[in-house]
Amino acid sequence: MNFATDFLWGAATAAHQIEGAWQADGKGESIWDRFNHTPGKIFNGETGDVACDHYHRYREDVALMQRLGLRAYRFSTAWSRVLPTGRGAPNQAGLDFYDRLVDALLAANIQPFLTLYHWDLPVALFELGGWSNRDVGHYFADYAALMVKRLGDRVRYWTTLNEPYVIAFLGHHLGVHAPGLRDELLAFQVTHHLLVAHGLATQAIRALLPSAQVGIVLDFTPVEPLHDSETNRLVAETIWQKTGALFPDPLFRAHYPLAVEPMLAQLGTTLQPGDLALIAQKLDYVGVNFYRRHVVDEQGRALAVPGSEYTEMGWEVHAPAFTQLLVQLARDYRLPPIYITENGAAFPDVVDADGRVRDPRRVNYLREHIAAVGDAIARGVDVRGYFVWSLLDNFEWAFGCSKRFGIVYTDYATQRRIVKDSGEWYARWIAQVG
Repeated sequence: MNFATDFLWGAATAAHQIEGAWQADGKGESIWDRFNHTPGKIFNGETGDVACDHYHRYREDVALMQRLGLRAYRFSTAWSRVLPTGRGAPNQAGLDFYDRLVDALLAANIQPFLTLYHWDLPVALFELGGWSNRDVGHYFADYAALMVKRLGDRVRYWTTLNEPYVIAFLGHHLGVHAPGLRDELLAFQVTHHLLVAHGLATQAIRALLPSAQVGIVLDFTPVEPLHDSETNRLVAETIWQKTGALFPDPLFRAHYPLAVEPMLAQLGTTLQPGDLALIAQKLDYVGVNFYRRHVVDEQGRALAVPGSEYTEMGWEVHAPAFTQLLVQLARDYRLPPIYITENGAAFPDVVDADGRVRDPRRVNYLREHIAAVGDAIARGVDVRGYFVWSLLDNFEWAFGCSKRFGIVYTDYATQRRIVKDSGEWYARWIAQVG
C-alpha cells in the first residue's frame, strides 16, 4: 500500500478512560469524576475510579505496546492530576507519573503523542464557569506551559484539544457528557472559548519549545443525503456546516461557517477583535478522528442504511466514507499533515474457553479502514500516521464499561490484559509494512 517507511503506527487512549486512581497522590476532582458519581448519568452506575488502573500498571501496558510493535502512543494528561484546582501550585506526584510514562515509552522506542485535554476539566475551574469563562483559556495555556517545561525535552508531538465539538455539544447542549448542561447557545460560547484556548496554548507551547509539533484533534462524521434532490443535499450541507465544518473553518479559514452565524450573533462580546487570527495560527498537524457516516433524509434525520453493518455503538461501518472525508478535507482546506488519531469499533467481545478473544469483525473493520487511508494517500492526501482506538478496553464515558473498543481485552475484575485477535493482526500488519 501507500504507506511511507516512517509512517507512525500507534494506538490511542485517554487519561480518564484508563488511569483510574481518581483520588491518588494529590489528584484533584475533574468534571468527569463528578459526573461519574452523579446517579443516573453512567450506564449501570459504573465509574472511572479504577478503569484500567493504568496509573499503577503503565509499565505492563507499555510492555504490551512494545510487544505489538507500536511506533507511537497517543495519550492524554489529566489536568487535575498535575494541577488539582486547574491553576496554582502543581502536584509533583502527578507530574512524576507522566515523567515515568514518557521515559518508559522512549525506552521502548515508542514516540509519545501527548494530548493536553481529553475532556476532564478540573471541577474547581468548572465552578468558575468552566469553558463559558474566557479566563479558563488562559489557565489552559498555563497548564500547557507547565507540561512543556516538564516534558518538552522528550515529547515532540503536542495536541491541545481532543474533539472540541464533543466537549461543546455533548457536554453543554445535549447534556449526555460532563458537565451535563443543556443550553445550545452556551455550547456555541464554549465552542469559541475552546478555540481561543487552543490558540493561547499553541502560543505558550511554541514560546517554550519552538521545535514542538503542535496540533489539534477534530472528529468528523460525514453527512450524506439519502436522496439526490436539491432539498436533501441542502439539508446535508447545513448539518455538515454546523458539525463537521464548525471547527476547521475558523482554524484554517479564520471564519465560522455561514450556517452558524445566527447563533454566533447572539453571543455579544464573546467574540473579540483578534480572536480569529489567534485561532487560525499555523499548525504543524491536524488529527482526524473517524468512526462512521450519517445518511440523512430531507428532515435531517440520520437513518439506518439497509444492508450495512453496525457496531455495538449503533454506528455504521462504511470505510469508503473515510477516504472521501480525507480527500474532501484536503480539497477544502489548506491543511498541515494529517494524523488519523482515532479509528476503531466496539463489538461484543468475550474470552473463549481457550483464553482467546476472537474479534473478526474488528479485524475486518481495521483492515478496511487502513486500506481507506491508503487510498486517500494514493489520491494525494498527506497522512503521516494512524492510531487505532483503542489500545485497551476502557471506561467508555456515559456507557461505562459496557462498550469494548480495545485491541487488548481488559478483565475489569482482575485487571488482566489479553491481546485480542485484532491486536495480533495489527501487530503483524505493522511488522509487514515496516
